Amino acid sequence: MPASHYTAIVLGAGPGGYPCAIRLGQLGIKTLVIEREYWGGVCLNVGCIPSKALITAGKRLEECLHADAMGIELPGVPVVNMTKLQAWKNTVTGKLSGGVRTLLKGNKVEMTEGAARFVGPHELEVLTKEGPVRVTADHIVIATGSRPIEVPGFSFRDARILDSTKALALPQVPKRLAVIGGGYIGLEMGSMYRKLGSAVTVIEMADQVLPGFDADVVKLIDRKLKKSGVTVHTGSQALRWEESDDGAVLTFKTPDGERTLTADAILVTVGRRPNTDQIDLEKTGMAMAGRFVQTDKQLKTSVPGLYAIGDCTTGLMLAHKATHDGEVCAEVIAGHKVYNDAKTVPAVVFTDPEIATAGLQEPEARAAGFDVRVGKVPFAAIGRALTTNETDGFVKVVADRATGRILGVTIVGPHASDLISEAVLAVEMECELRDIGLSIHPHPTLSEGIMEAAKAALGEAIHVMNG
Repeated sequence: MPASHYTAIVLGAGPGGYPCAIRLGQLGIKTLVIEREYWGGVCLNVGCIPSKALITAGKRLEECLHADAMGIELPGVPVVNMTKLQAWKNTVTGKLSGGVRTLLKGNKVEMTEGAARFVGPHELEVLTKEGPVRVTADHIVIATGSRPIEVPGFSFRDARILDSTKALALPQVPKRLAVIGGGYIGLEMGSMYRKLGSAVTVIEMADQVLPGFDADVVKLIDRKLKKSGVTVHTGSQALRWEESDDGAVLTFKTPDGERTLTADAILVTVGRRPNTDQIDLEKTGMAMAGRFVQTDKQLKTSVPGLYAIGDCTTGLMLAHKATHDGEVCAEVIAGHKVYNDAKTVPAVVFTDPEIATAGLQEPEARAAGFDVRVGKVPFAAIGRALTTNETDGFVKVVADRATGRILGVTIVGPHASDLISEAVLAVEMECELRDIGLSIHPHPTLSEGIMEAAKAALGEAIHVMNG
């Protein structure tokens, strides 16, 4: 049977692949998208979206437990019905996944479900439910995403050992949860389950949680974790585990020697690896950077007509970065002179409080040789934060002292994930401190913190003392 031919094939319908395919369809390019499991990808189905749904539930529960501070008296103690919570979470992901399929169809993109492998630079074999089929294309976009890294001795096949996917589908809240890895995924999930009622212990190899983040951020998060009852062991390494009558006994090495703890579940969150080993990429002859595909600023690989986007390329493994890659890639395939030249990719951590960064953090700016101005304003000085009873955190604006150009913004506090977009625009537009400081921000809002921090860097803040 001859192979069906397309102008473009997108391999993977995650946060990079499906936007790429939709944009290709909008540009009038005959496109096929192939997805083996999750329409919308890991992020939408078993990652970003469901985790934020559960994180929100945990936060709502905590708000109920402390509502008396605002004079709200609730009858009885709120409890979590995990069956209903999981059903609600699945409704959210189901709506979004269905929306992805509808948008692909509406933009005249063909869809095939199955596992694909390269048989040549421009030919794929797809194992569908009906059997294998072959497809070819002038342009093929590799958008195959990534998966959790498995630690030796901690197999995800064991019921006790959880990856992020399994952790988001638990039928009940574990009484005791051990988290291996104190990066953003481990802290998001660990904090969420602490709010839902778990006793949580985090084990991190580095000398701090959230390696790579500003020390001011880490200090605040450390304090909040301790206050919430999460136990953290830094400079520590999980060694092994064994089953006992009381659960999983985890042995880990600390600076003070080996220790053990007993848990009902062990969540492993030590990073992710690209799925490039699952599609026979060696048959394309493309250049690799370890497990990652090498690309240029147009997402082109070393093989003409082949592209790669998202987690399978070098750079940050973030859904919004993959989406941007995908849209740029579609424009390139259409023959437009477009490049991926973003000055910053924002990062968000949905801990409590939230963390968000755009551009350079203060230590990064200093390490890069900049003489910096820094403006830092606590949310405790922002009226809107006080009215929401969420005052932990701050806004920090970092700028070049000579020019006033904003180099980066770090926000840790309520709704940091929503506030950071103003900072992204400031970095992209190469704004100066006065551009932010002289822009009227509505009152009372949390966004005033960004304006105040810019003014603080100039020594002109109104609601905090200038240094």
